[in-house]
Amino acid sequence: MAQNTRTVPAGTPTNVTQKHNKGGIGESILRPDGTLKVTGEFAYSSDMWHEDMLWGQTLRSTVAHAEIVSIDISEALAMPGVYSVLTYDDLPAEMKNYGLEIQDTPVLANGRVRHHGEPVALVAADHPETARRAAAKIKIDYRELPLVTDEASALAPGAPLIHEGRDDHHIGHVPHPNIVHRQPIIRGNVEEARKRADVIVEGEYTFGMQDQAFLGPESGLAVPSEDGGVELYVATQWLHSDLQQIAPVLGLPPEKVRMTLSGVGGAFGGREDISMQIHACLLALATNKPVKIVYNRFESFFGHVHRHPAKLYYEHGATKDGKLTHMKCKIVLDGGAYASASPAVVGNASSLSVGPYVLEDVDIEAIALYTNNPPCGAMRGFGAVQACFAYEAQMDKLAAKLGMDPVEFRQLNAMEQGTIMPTGQVVDAPAPVAELLRRVKARPLPPERQWESAGESADVRALPGGLSNTTHGEGVVRGVGYAVGIKNVGFSEGFDDYSTARVRLEVINGEPVAMVHTAMAEVGQGGITVHTQIARTELGVTQVTIHPADTQVGSAGSTSASRQTYMTGGAVKNTCEAVREALLEIGRRKNGSYHPAWATAELLLEGGKVVTDGGEVLADIADILEDEAIDLELEFRHAPTEPFDLVTGQGNGHVQYTFAAHRAVVEVDTELGLVKVVELATAQDVGKALNMLSVVGQIQGGTTQGLGVAIMEEIIVDPKTAKVRNPSFTDYLIPTILDTPTIPVDVLELADPKAPYGLRGMGEAPTLSSTPAVIAAIRQATGLEINKTPIRPEALTGTL
Repeated sequence: MAQNTRTVPAGTPTNVTQKHNKGGIGESILRPDGTLKVTGEFAYSSDMWHEDMLWGQTLRSTVAHAEIVSIDISEALAMPGVYSVLTYDDLPAEMKNYGLEIQDTPVLANGRVRHHGEPVALVAADHPETARRAAAKIKIDYRELPLVTDEASALAPGAPLIHEGRDDHHIGHVPHPNIVHRQPIIRGNVEEARKRADVIVEGEYTFGMQDQAFLGPESGLAVPSEDGGVELYVATQWLHSDLQQIAPVLGLPPEKVRMTLSGVGGAFGGREDISMQIHACLLALATNKPVKIVYNRFESFFGHVHRHPAKLYYEHGATKDGKLTHMKCKIVLDGGAYASASPAVVGNASSLSVGPYVLEDVDIEAIALYTNNPPCGAMRGFGAVQACFAYEAQMDKLAAKLGMDPVEFRQLNAMEQGTIMPTGQVVDAPAPVAELLRRVKARPLPPERQWESAGESADVRALPGGLSNTTHGEGVVRGVGYAVGIKNVGFSEGFDDYSTARVRLEVINGEPVAMVHTAMAEVGQGGITVHTQIARTELGVTQVTIHPADTQVGSAGSTSASRQTYMTGGAVKNTCEAVREALLEIGRRKNGSYHPAWATAELLLEGGKVVTDGGEVLADIADILEDEAIDLELEFRHAPTEPFDLVTGQGNGHVQYTFAAHRAVVEVDTELGLVKVVELATAQDVGKALNMLSVVGQIQGGTTQGLGVAIMEEIIVDPKTAKVRNPSFTDYLIPTILDTPTIPVDVLELADPKAPYGLRGMGEAPTLSSTPAVIAAIRQATGLEINKTPIRPEALTGTL
């Protein structure tokens, strides 16, 4: 059963507007979409329907790298029920590529495919099975080309170039065209610092390719409009980014592509890139009929980017009393065939590669490669996950070599407020790294070998292997491991990160009602709940309506980077404050002569009324507004950041940092290589919990995703063919309820004075340290040096 504690140290500022409106911030109100989702009544994008609609199907490449010699669509076009078949030659605009930062991804393959599953042709038909069969009748003649699958083949002399003639803004500072982006960070003098080290440890680490594995597949509905444009209803993470990529390749002005968010069945970064959006619009415009596309699970594995697999090479030094002297590392991320978010992932991986530790002398290099492997991009943790796995393994190695407790060693070197990052940026908000570690260590350990004390009532699910009934306790050994991580919040490196909110306050049926309209993508994180709470807090109303997210309001940015509560929540707060001031100005104009408090007192909105800070009621909001409505739309920006220097890596690149620590308790059957995670306790600083129930849910969800990549989750790509071998939930395993342990949560609330309400973005941090904590526990149980994730049974038994 989940547990959580809440700690606000004495004297800590919370920076919270002191209002007491029911259902406001700080309360664990229920999510308005929650009941619908658990009862199966919620309408997801795949549930959409339109009269006379067609079904779209994508034909994808069966090879990873090849020249397209010919495409024959005649048999597909001849099938009854088929309305359209499109290839690259049918694209309507001069712009035929798209991309988040680098427009290197073709809408449909142009003479060459660069990865297994690349879209080559589209079909629209009157039935999904007809569309599928028609796509299967398209004949493509491929001439296979040499593969690039890793660093050695990508950078070898004469290596095939994944993208010839690159002209993007990164090409000028990378040593090879098959490197998407390179970010070094140099601070201090590593060679001199190495001389002070009494112990030095090195490690080479491998991090597997993880899938976001959201349950709702990519889907959407495109409807042609009378003005020659298109209406698109889609599950995405960033409506306006999609719009910026879609409109140019359709040859339409942005105002003719109107987007509305439909029900999203999870995202975790996998919906930040374009999937079926452009394809559905192309087919709708070509047929002048609504077109729906829904991927099946197999296609979903090819339809979105994944987490970058990585090779990480680390060296750390420490003095005999446990103080870190230096760190040197190289991080090689496999970005696959197209850039996606790789440049930003490189920036995160490099700038956060030291972890939450004080280190003055560092030499860091991070690169992302172009290869013929599946494209990789955003996933929860965004470059910091891979780095955390490596640097936390290094901390355990150093502690062991020094004969120190691994938690005490970390605490000795933990950063705190005022610490200078390797980029030169000062950590200007609370950084309770040592305290988080103390809390997870101080928590009582669960009883050992619980199945023995249970006697005849022992539950086999408590054993490694669970219901497979493979062990009854023989060879089972307990291990305990610790880890802590650091993650940035928000978009970084000088990106103009902003969010927009429109708020309307009016009287309906005699009661003041607030309407909040943003383009924020609700992907399951609970943003619409928080927006409701903010509006109630700032405007003193009970009734709040959330307008469907669309592109008829300004951008809210992406639902990623742990940024939405900070950014769009901040935009809602700021706009509500402006609406409140406008309301009070109307009140002063109408009622100011009747009571001096209108001019002199600090006025608040509580319970539908205007009150003084002393609690005296001056007027009802409804009486002030009467038939008027206040309708404002404002943008919110965080403090500016700046790009990292391309030579030294110096720069104030991040907005905010967030921290989480984990303690994993595992029981391992050392004979069979089976692992049971018994408990995965965590402590995290969230600044201010606007909704504690949602906060705990996010922490437990992120922790579980980290558990998955520790012991089971990996997309397997055949190194000889670069083909994905396990594109299904039969072969790509994710944690179920039987795999998920008790996750006690300890929440700290140390306010960041720069952030709305003092909050701290918190959705990603638990995904970082849960993975290395589990691996550390397995290491302790087995005595094995484990430098790869996920760890599989054969690696633990030596039967590889």
